[in-house]
Amino acid sequence: MFGIGGGELFFIILIILMLFGSDKVPEMARAFGKFMAQIKNATNDIKSEINKSAEESGIKKDIEEALDIDANINPIKDIQQEIEKQKEDIENITGPIKRKN
Repeated sequence: MFGIGGGELFFIILIILMLFGSDKVPEMARAFGKFMAQIKNATNDIKSEINKSAEESGIKKDIEEALDIDANINPIKDIQQEIEKQKEDIENITGPIKRKN
């Protein structure tokens, strides 16, 4: 969590308890929780507005079509097909030359 280890987290909690006292910490935690909920609601509202405006302007449809086109492109499959073609070419060239053991 944020690159903070267990010992560091314990030290931070200890400092908070010393500064604010045990009676203020639950109130601060509730206030922080409410603040985080407001932030989450605000970001969700922004996301929904962006999606709504993208749907209205047709951008979302264009993006989905572009992603569908890109989904059909498979570079690994293309490379494997090219390797198979090269193998066949080599087999055709070396077929009559191969030595029989």
